[in-house]
Amino acid sequence: MDEIVQKAMTKWPNVPDCYGWLGLDNRGQWRMRDDSVQTMGAFQSAEPGARGSVLRHEKLIEFINRNYDADAKGRWYFQNGPQRVYVELESTPHIFRLDASFNATSHTGQATQVLSCLVDEWGYAYLNTTMGLGLVHTLDVLMLAEAITQGLWEAKECRVKELSEHYNFRKSPQTEFLLTKLG
Repeated sequence: MDEIVQKAMTKWPNVPDCYGWLGLDNRGQWRMRDDSVQTMGAFQSAEPGARGSVLRHEKLIEFINRNYDADAKGRWYFQNGPQRVYVELESTPHIFRLDASFNATSHTGQATQVLSCLVDEWGYAYLNTTMGLGLVHTLDVLMLAEAITQGLWEAKECRVKELSEHYNFRKSPQTEFLLTKLG
């Protein structure tokens, strides 16, 4: 986490958390979701436009990537100075790319070690790594198949609905927040 962020957290310890404004899609892109986008539906829905606009500002993306983490409840967030901005996940907290040597790198740019490989009932592939679970980017599925063919990894079957509970991540911190607020 950036030093400037840590200092801001100390200086302003009671800034309210933010929900629903930032999402991570299946291609590892950060998406901004303003009020009008949020009224279109949940980030995970198939509603056109509900995912918001792709962030393109390189320095902002780098800042988000450096300050991306999870809390004890499995809710992933971006620590934006003193404010915690919870992230809506289309699928998993990480989107992994593979290089020619089958090394995995998260959408945040961090390299990680693969512990296991999973394939769900829809054919989506995931890597369980030392940094957590992540979907394999669609452009790297053939490379993943090659790693399996070479015997580097064994593809274990999984059920998509069980992933978040088993690997301790929450797809929609906003939904959980709203339910506790109403409840």
